[in-house]
Amino acid sequence: MKIYADNAATTKMSRTAIDTMVKYMEETYGNPSSLYMIGQEAKEALEEARGTVAKVINAEPREIIFTSGGSEADNQAIVSAAAIGAKKGKKHIISSAFEHHAALHTLAKMEKEGFEVTLLDVHEDGLVRPEEVEAAIRDDTCLVTIMAANNEIGTIQPIREIGRICREHGVIFHTDAVQAIGHIKIDVKEDNIDMLSASAHKFHGPKGTGFLYVKKGITLTNIIEGGAQERGKRAGTENVPGIMAMAAALKEAAENMDSAASHVRGMRDRLIAGLKEIPHSAINGDEEKRLPSNVNFCFEGIEGESLLLLLDQKGISASSGSACTSGSLDPSHVLLAIGRVHDVAHGSLRLSLGEDTTEEEVDYLVKSVAEVVKYLRSFSPVWRDLEAGKTPHIL
Repeated sequence: MKIYADNAATTKMSRTAIDTMVKYMEETYGNPSSLYMIGQEAKEALEEARGTVAKVINAEPREIIFTSGGSEADNQAIVSAAAIGAKKGKKHIISSAFEHHAALHTLAKMEKEGFEVTLLDVHEDGLVRPEEVEAAIRDDTCLVTIMAANNEIGTIQPIREIGRICREHGVIFHTDAVQAIGHIKIDVKEDNIDMLSASAHKFHGPKGTGFLYVKKGITLTNIIEGGAQERGKRAGTENVPGIMAMAAALKEAAENMDSAASHVRGMRDRLIAGLKEIPHSAINGDEEKRLPSNVNFCFEGIEGESLLLLLDQKGISASSGSACTSGSLDPSHVLLAIGRVHDVAHGSLRLSLGEDTTEEEVDYLVKSVAEVVKYLRSFSPVWRDLEAGKTPHIL
């Protein structure tokens, strides 16, 4: 049996997205900046997609800037808010310790430019506390950036309340919604969001395409120079086929969101219940306040890399965390942030399900993970010491 269980890393493009992309590759291939008819047809398509994307998140079309994906959008949002703050003498930024590296690395860059960054602790349940955000806000705070849903453990953050607090204090609020868009409802007005990042390949659109929502009145700082595209805020000829496919995929995801979430949530809960039966295992993050598709576990006495390789031999595609850090030997910064010790964090597994996941596949996942964990523990010196009582069990 072949099972793809790494939808948090990327999703398979939908047939709707593929057909839309091919159509615009073949029929509407002009440059949207050109004045002749085929160019203007491409421009019209681009604006149609902008309107589609805006409608899904309750924004205005002119508030949508097309990007190459979530990382670029995160970079531009953070750099822009920092520039606005610097002009007012405000150089303090608040974020959390378990953000995506696209945000964390940009924040580190801001620190080198004289900004002070406060990274809030994340509790064992994987949730940021709004009251702690408010307590951290100072007179010189220019930005709060908190992700809508964590990319590794799937916990859904209270962004509406955090946004309200930021609005009350006159602080820009940005959310990395890459994992959330298309899977849970987000309304930029009701959720008090000033800037939002998204990436098409997380909701069955193409890779290399995304968008940044920017509330009207916020001035963006360019991070790509060279042309007047996207109202002069993001140079480079727009990827019309990719953008049209993204809009089609997002529209489809929004229309099917309730039914898809209900099914996937049922498969997720079945998977969690099965994995809980494995001795000395633990789910990472709040069991309920998490994305419908996300299951993230730690298993004592094993290495996550070996677990993934053996699962792959059984036809299962999974991960131990973010695909952006898959080459790192260090344990997940997300798991360390929620209090997992290094030895336990190394034995992590992320399974992210899709709308077409079946009960049969979930049962095979449970069976396979249990077999592989038992096998790895059978020759692990760490597990031997745990079982002999030389070192205490943590889970």
